[in-house]
Amino acid sequence: MSEVTRSKVILVTGASSGIGESTVKTLARQGHTLLIGARRTDKLKTLAEELNSEGFKVNYRLLDVTQKDSVQQFADFAIKEYGRIDVIINNAGIMPLSLMSSLKVNEWDAMIDVNIRGVLHGIAAVLPVMQQQGNGQIINLSSIGGLYVVPTAAVYCATKYAVRAISDGLRQEHTELRVTCVYPGVVESELANTITDPTAAKAMESYRQIALKPEAIANAIAHVINQPDDVDTSEIVIRPTVSL
Repeated sequence: MSEVTRSKVILVTGASSGIGESTVKTLARQGHTLLIGARRTDKLKTLAEELNSEGFKVNYRLLDVTQKDSVQQFADFAIKEYGRIDVIINNAGIMPLSLMSSLKVNEWDAMIDVNIRGVLHGIAAVLPVMQQQGNGQIINLSSIGGLYVVPTAAVYCATKYAVRAISDGLRQEHTELRVTCVYPGVVESELANTITDPTAAKAMESYRQIALKPEAIANAIAHVINQPDDVDTSEIVIRPTVSL
């Protein structure tokens, strides 16, 4: 806990696997108090029990970020339980990549709902609380795809460009808040399992050859949170050292 200045109440969406799960473990073991959410409560329960058995503070709730009321109830629970919200990490995301010509319209809609609306719902749920507190931190997970576009990823990248725009606009409007947009490169996770387009799936096999461990992203997020309150890391890009 040498890097931690004080324990914070931190909300994490999409916490059941991948970057979310690793971030929860990293932050809990640094002494922060975590409320974690996702649709797969069985995985959340296992994660919370593991960390609580080690003496850390983790609570979990069912959460569907596509539903505004679900996200609001998630934030309201944190206020009732802990009295404040210091940080929210809007991590939930999906990545069913496909060629535009494959016309996977339902998958496009799902990405818009989770990757954009989910972030907006998270912001809406905590912003009034943070304004009342006079401080807080909102961390939004974009992607390296929020910085440039590659074939099969046009819609996915569009959603991550949106996260970038939302984050920067929020930062400029609220000087009392710290706002960070995180751009991970390809990470070992379950995200690729949702790809149904054969061309995109094959391309992902190549990208996966140099995938980052989710712990690398978790450590970067923890570093941003544990900076002094007068330091706002507005953007952070995490890439593998080796490139294809």
